[in-house]
Amino acid sequence: MSACDSPVFLDVELKPNPPMSPRVLLWVLAIVAAINLAFATYFLSRGAWPVTPFMGADVALLAWAFRASRIAAEAREHVRVTQAELSIDVHPPKGEDRAIVLNPYWVRVQLDQVGDMPRKLTLKSHGKSVQVGNFLGPRERLSFAQALKSALNAARTWRPA
Repeated sequence: MSACDSPVFLDVELKPNPPMSPRVLLWVLAIVAAINLAFATYFLSRGAWPVTPFMGADVALLAWAFRASRIAAEAREHVRVTQAELSIDVHPPKGEDRAIVLNPYWVRVQLDQVGDMPRKLTLKSHGKSVQVGNFLGPRERLSFAQALKSALNAARTWRPA
C-alpha cells in the first residue's frame, strides 16, 4: 500500500466568517451617510461648520472598514492530515500562497490559552513553527485544535490492514 492509499484523517478548509453581503453593506453605508448629512446640515445651519468635515470622515472610515473586512474574508487555510503528512495550504487575502508540509508523527499542537479563551494555535515540528486559524474565533479555534489533535493521533497509530 502506498502513501497515496493511506486514509485522510482530517481535510478541512478554514475560512473567516464573512461580513454581510456587499449590497447590505452599501445600504448600511448609505443610511449612515444620510444620517451624517442630516446632522452636518443641522450643525452647519447653527454655525458649527468645523464639525461637518468630521461627519464626512466618519462615513469614509466606515467605508474603508467595510472594504478591509471584505478583503480579509478572502483568506483561507486548507489543512489535510494523512499518515504521511500534515499539509497546510495558506491562501492569504493579499500576497503569495504558500504550502507547508510537516510530518504528522512529530507535530506538536500548542494552544495558548488565557482562562478558557484560546489566543493562538501553533503547530511545531523540528524547529518550524506555524500559526493556524488566526482568523477563527476562540471556540472555533479550540474545536479545531481538538479535531487536529485527534486526527494526528489517528495518523500516528494507523496501521494498514
